[in-house]
Amino acid sequence: MPTKRRVLPSLFSGLSIKLIATISAVILLVEVVVYLPSLASYRANWLDDRLRVGVVGARVLDAVPDVMALPRNLTDRLLTSAGAYAIVYRREGQSQLIELADPVTPEEVVTADMRNRDMPTLILGAFDTLFAAPGRTLRIVGPGDLDQTMVELLMPERPLREDLVRYSVQIVLVSLVLAILTALALYLLASVLLIQPVRRLTQNMLAFRRAPENASLIITPSQRRDEIGIAERELAAMETDIFSLLRQRRHLADLGLAVAKINHDLRNTLTSAQLLSDQVATLDDPNVQRLAPRLVTTLDRAIGFAQSVLDYGRETAVPPELAPVLLRGLVEEAAFDARLSGHPAIAFTNAVPGGLVLNIDAVQMGRVLLNLLKNAREALESAGAKVTDPKVTVTVEQTPLGVTIAVADNGPGLPPRARDNLFVAFEGSARSGGTGLGLAIARELTQAHGGRLSFVDPPVGTQFDLFLPASLLLKT
Repeated sequence: MPTKRRVLPSLFSGLSIKLIATISAVILLVEVVVYLPSLASYRANWLDDRLRVGVVGARVLDAVPDVMALPRNLTDRLLTSAGAYAIVYRREGQSQLIELADPVTPEEVVTADMRNRDMPTLILGAFDTLFAAPGRTLRIVGPGDLDQTMVELLMPERPLREDLVRYSVQIVLVSLVLAILTALALYLLASVLLIQPVRRLTQNMLAFRRAPENASLIITPSQRRDEIGIAERELAAMETDIFSLLRQRRHLADLGLAVAKINHDLRNTLTSAQLLSDQVATLDDPNVQRLAPRLVTTLDRAIGFAQSVLDYGRETAVPPELAPVLLRGLVEEAAFDARLSGHPAIAFTNAVPGGLVLNIDAVQMGRVLLNLLKNAREALESAGAKVTDPKVTVTVEQTPLGVTIAVADNGPGLPPRARDNLFVAFEGSARSGGTGLGLAIARELTQAHGGRLSFVDPPVGTQFDLFLPASLLLKT
């Protein structure tokens, strides 16, 4: 199945556009946080300016004994400069009023008390004005310039709202320009320091993946000492190792193909020799009868070795297909295939609980158990009369970490030479003429399940522990 070709991201899905969008969003968010108190301060200053006009009017009222004697054009000019309908001056429980010649009767009045100047109140007042319905009248209350005095202004809220809207639009435009300029500046800096080096790494990985045997595609690391430089050097080292491993694999594949052809011809030759040895074994010559069994045994070992090499060469790394498996039944099948069940001289004990269910690949795990049980049988058969009451036992131990399946026998044990390379192909055989492939394949299959296969050196005999993680345990 062909692999999907990977390409670099487009302009609108790459790292650069995401970086610009993120920086712009952060700057706009900061501007919003700054905008709230600035809007509240703008409204407070606007109202304070109107109150100052009211204080001036209050001084006029305070200086004139009879307010009614003031010229109408003077009071109207005072109110017009403040943009107010009326000014009320309160002092020591007494109130004095200046209003237009044509008094205005407001329908809806909202109070702005400038004696309360905490920031939450100012912010809420600014938003209330900004989103208010048209036609409201604003009642501004503030202290006068003398003790125990207070000034009130009645004026339309529309001029304040228009100024707040105009101020907000200016803030938005300035924020957008600031965000764009700052994002571009940061992007240019980040592009040189981060985006371009990362894009170079990405392009190299894509190119090297398409042609890993092309040594010219191995990245040349820069002299940077930061994380990007470390990534470049590690990528160069990894690509160099992959290039070397691929060349070595190709050489080994060519060599293995040649060995397989030679091994195939050798097996055919040995098979023919085995047929001839069978015919020779039927002769009545005493010398032939004495040497024929040894010849047949030698040929059988040579044929078995050749077949093992061919089987190992055909072995493919197929991921395990996990399914619920009753472990006791799987052990019974493996013991039957290993010719332990019903063995005339070797006792076999399956101590696996009947209800233990594992989520494993029955075929692969069956091969592991078959190999371990077959090795135990062959070791006991080779020992012969040296072992009293030969037996093979399969037990299970459960812990919070997982399940350990122990395959043990009471045979002569493993020689020191076999223990050094126990799981190494072609080197770990414990018996003469063996290939050592069985345990190597068994360990690979166990590791594919996330477990481990290990040798335990008991006082008597041999024991292998097959550990499987708790995630594969379904039911006990």
